[in-house]
This record gives sequence, structure tokens and C-alpha cells, in this order.
Amino acid sequence: MGLNGRRALFISYNGMLDPLGQTQVIPYMSELATRGVNITLLSFEKAKAFTEEGKVLCDELHEKLRSIGIDWHWLQYHQRPSLPATAYDVFVGTRYAKELVRKNKIELVHARAHIPATIALSLKRHTNLKMIFDLRGLMAEEYVDANHWSKSGLPYRITKATEQRIFAATDAVVTLTERIWPIIKDWKGLSGRSVHHEVIPCCVDLSVFSFSEQGRRQRRAELGLEDRFTLVYSGSLDGWYLTEEMADFFACVLQRRPDAHLLWLTTGRLERVQALMNDRKIGNSSFSVRAVSPADVPSYLSAADAGLSFIKPCFSKIASSPTKNGEYLACGLPLILNSGIGDSDALVDKWQVGALVNQFNEKHYLEIIDKIGTLVRDPDVRKKTRRVATELFDLRSVGGERYASLYERVLGNGIDGV
Repeated sequence: MGLNGRRALFISYNGMLDPLGQTQVIPYMSELATRGVNITLLSFEKAKAFTEEGKVLCDELHEKLRSIGIDWHWLQYHQRPSLPATAYDVFVGTRYAKELVRKNKIELVHARAHIPATIALSLKRHTNLKMIFDLRGLMAEEYVDANHWSKSGLPYRITKATEQRIFAATDAVVTLTERIWPIIKDWKGLSGRSVHHEVIPCCVDLSVFSFSEQGRRQRRAELGLEDRFTLVYSGSLDGWYLTEEMADFFACVLQRRPDAHLLWLTTGRLERVQALMNDRKIGNSSFSVRAVSPADVPSYLSAADAGLSFIKPCFSKIASSPTKNGEYLACGLPLILNSGIGDSDALVDKWQVGALVNQFNEKHYLEIIDKIGTLVRDPDVRKKTRRVATELFDLRSVGGERYASLYERVLGNGIDGV
């Protein structure tokens, strides 16, 4: 069956005024809209959206989304106190979503992550809606792994109980990784049930992220790199990201390549990066820090020779798909990754487009540096990495196609099983 004229409500707890929300949500909806799905979007926006400036920005985005077939509605996101604020958002969101379902004759509710899925659960109980739980991560386990919650605490227990009810009600589950599905399909709520399942990693718009020789020359001239061996890290500092370990790794790179340079593309604090480098006696000429617009990221990635990403290895990260992996590969960069994060090990073990860090120590780092040096010297490396990005992370041929296929299965009559 086709999707033309089918009606879906997409609920996201990511604000659309947040660049992250725009890059992670809108492209997928746009792809579904081009396939004929009538998309209604409900998002939760931070306080900025309700200022005079924010209202102007919302009106502009509303018109842009309407032009591509997306009917956008937004409510205010409340952060503190955490549990009451979230409960309030769920209550208001459910009431508002019910009206959207009635008004727009919605057939399917697509819930992106746990809070939207809680709203979807209430909608499904009172209607004949189909439901997709788009699992963006293991919410309760992430808070435990980050040492914010205890497994014996009330927030964890409430989240897991709600998750179980969501699993028991949903018609389909999307996971970011292959590795997590054999684990969660045996959890309470899913165990013994036949539900549709699709793996859709964090994808990349390959028309935006691509290697540019002109961009490489421009950025390397701007940074004064000439022919220096350059690594890039793109993303946030600390938290899940092992910033200290990445700085240690680069200190080892300098032992092999004294001319090496590390480019930090981050909106994090400059003084944090400066302290990391100073503590390791890395001079200012050996690193740069830039906070750049999303539109400029591909040209800065093109200036590098390899992409770096160390993430805290823990249980919850089995479910994670780092967006930066696809961005690095799309721009022609081999990867330097640590093991145990989602399906990322396969990028090295199967696809051979990077080097995998299994131990955080100097001896192992030096082995990895030699391996990545060999990859960088391969004259076909950019073609290889681009080919893997196209195969695994393309927004349209991977993300769009898999979502469309899932929508067809959920709105049809068959079950693909587990």
C-alpha cells in the first residue's frame, strides 16, 4: 500500500527552535511528507519561543514547515521541578494532542522518545490509533549511568513502569541500533508480543555533509594548518563525552606527529579546552577551538584528516547512534572511536573505515595512531568513507525509506514479527 493521504501525528520533546531539534526531527518528517503522509507535528519549546523574538522565529518556521506539508503546533516545555514539570507537560500535551487527533483525523501517532510516548499511550487507550515508539535511548538507564538516578529511586521506578506500559501498547518500535533489540525485546511489555521493528540510526543529509576541496583549502588557510596532520572533534564537552581521554589521546598523537593539530568544533567553554591542553603541555599552535554555525560544519570537517569521538562506555550506550559518525564519514574522514557504543564497532571491524580504541592507555593509543595514519594515507579513503556513509547513514535512502516502510507495515494488516 502507499502512504499518500495517510495522517500521522509526530510528537517530539525536542524544541524546533533548538538547532538540534531541527536537524534531528524535521528532515525525517520532510521525507515522509514527500511520500504523501499528512504530518502534524507537536513539539515542546523552551521559554525563548514565547518571547517577542521567539514568536517571530516560530511564525517563520511555521510557514517554512507548512510549505513542505507539515502542520506544526507547539507547547511550552517545563523543566523544574523535574517530575512535576514533566507530569504537567504530559497532561497538557495529552489534552492538546487529543484535539489534534480529532481535528486532523489522525491514524497513527509517532512518539519520539519516552515523554512523547507517554502522551501517545494515553491517546491510544481512548482511540483506535496505531502507535510507533521511536526509542531514542534508554531513558532510565541513561540517568542511572550518568549517576543522576538510583535504580531504587522513585524517578527510575516510575519511568520503567511507564516504559513497560508503552511497550505493551505500541504497534511498533524503532531502535537506533541492532545491538539493543535482542535485549529489549525480552523486557516486560514486549516479551511474547509480535510488534513491528525497524533499526534507523541517526542519519545525515548527504547533500549537506560532503567533502569539499575548496572548503578544505579555505579552512586550513584560515586555521594556518598548511599540510599538518589534523584531527577534529565535533560536539559537546564532558558529560557522556570523554573529553579528558580525547585530550590524552591527542597528546600521544603529538609524540608520533609533532606537527599534528586538533580542531575542536564545539559550543562548549573555550576555557575548558584551554585547560585540557595546558594540563598536557600542548601549545596553542597545536589546537584550535571554533563554535561554528551548522551550515559551516561540513567545510571545517573537510579541513581535517580524521574524526575523533570517545563516549562513555556503559549499558545505556548500547542503544546510542552518534550522529557525528555519519557526519565524519560523509565528509571523507576515517574514524577514531572507542568500543562499545551502539553499532559503532562494526564501522571498524566490518567496514574498515576507522580505528577502534579498546583501552584508554598510552601504549594502545600509539597502536591506534599508527593504524589511523595508514588509513589517512590511502588515496581512496574519502571515497571509502563516503560509500559507507551512503550505505548506512543516508537520510533519504536509509532513514526515509525505513520510516516509510515501517509506516506502511503499521498502517497495513501484516506483522513482521520479532
